[in-house]
Amino acid sequence: MAEALPLRPVALREHPQRRVLAGEIHARPFDLLEAPLRVSHLSLVHADPGAERAHLAELLAAHGAEVMAADCNFFSRELGGFRLRWERHSEFSTYTVSRGDSFVNPFEATALELLPLGWLESLPGEVLSAIHVSVAREVPEDLSALFGGNPLVGSKVVGGHAEIWTDFRLHNDGFGRVLVRDGDLTAGQTGRLVQRVLEIDTYRMMALLAFPLARYANNETGRIDRALADIVTQLADPQGTQNDRELLDRLTRLAAEAEQLDATTSFRLAAAKAYFNIVNSRVYELREDRIFGLQTIAEFTERRLVPAMKTCEAAARRQQSLATRVSRAGDLLRTRVDIALEEKNRDLLRSMNRRAEIQVRLQQTVEGLSVVAITYYLLGVIGYLARGLIQLGLPIHHDVVELIAVPTVAVAVWLGVRRLRKALIGAARE
Repeated sequence: MAEALPLRPVALREHPQRRVLAGEIHARPFDLLEAPLRVSHLSLVHADPGAERAHLAELLAAHGAEVMAADCNFFSRELGGFRLRWERHSEFSTYTVSRGDSFVNPFEATALELLPLGWLESLPGEVLSAIHVSVAREVPEDLSALFGGNPLVGSKVVGGHAEIWTDFRLHNDGFGRVLVRDGDLTAGQTGRLVQRVLEIDTYRMMALLAFPLARYANNETGRIDRALADIVTQLADPQGTQNDRELLDRLTRLAAEAEQLDATTSFRLAAAKAYFNIVNSRVYELREDRIFGLQTIAEFTERRLVPAMKTCEAAARRQQSLATRVSRAGDLLRTRVDIALEEKNRDLLRSMNRRAEIQVRLQQTVEGLSVVAITYYLLGVIGYLARGLIQLGLPIHHDVVELIAVPTVAVAVWLGVRRLRKALIGAARE
């Protein structure tokens, strides 16, 4: 058999993000876990990242473990008797502590008891999700007692190789509880199953963060909507005596309130949709089969979580619809104001035209009077000149000279005034 030749290295110019993006799919792998197993999981809304890493470094140093890098957002390490898994996400961080020693009561001695005293209580951030998960080969017959007598939700998962039970409630210690019976799962299957269960609880709570905000947004949207309807009603009333400037001020305030509401809620409502999609994906990946008499996790989330998410989606749609209607009302009002302004400009131009016509007529009257006056004074000058010539002995008649001079002077003065007016108009146009 011929020896395989080594691959020829190819020197290609890589995109600067290629290696990072290629490794992203392997950035947060699931742990390999086996029954018996007890897992405690906490999700905390973000605190100062520096304080968070310093707190983790304190725990690692106490167990002689290597301190994580400053830019690290994930690690999973054995710390003597328990494993700690930490992940930092865009809005929250998760802490998962697991132990693999045997137990009798699944929720009596949790994995958190192995942490140093006081370290857990001083975690930076605010707890949003907290849950205990126990995985065992055998489970008690009276499961109800493990969950405080609450109604159970459960199903067969992973193609029937495991069974899972929970009540989706917080117990006296502030944690939820999930019990898993391991039929014949591999370590990889157990790790993936536990991770999906934890992610369902975490992302369910992150999605529900938007629910109170959605109810607030619905109330505010309703208030703005009613105020907008009043403005539109006044706009549609042809007999109304409302002031357009006042309506425009009110509409501007409503538009600002709608934009402020959208800026306050849009991110959270959009994030809720993304988190809800992750929950649905993780529930689907459980591959549930029904246990007689129990509601499945998919059915529980469909009945309890979906209505809250529908409320969030409706709030987002109402805000978008409100913004569109405010914009349309603004366009209508601006069109109305523009039409009114055009009518005022038209009336003003008509008034200016009438004034110009009056000025032209007055100017023509003044020109006529000016021609008469100038002609009168010029005839007087000509009369004085004629009498002076008569005294000098010239054979002219005073009255005849004035008679001949009247039309001549009048025409000359009229032509002169007309020429002067044309010259002034031409200079004004230039």
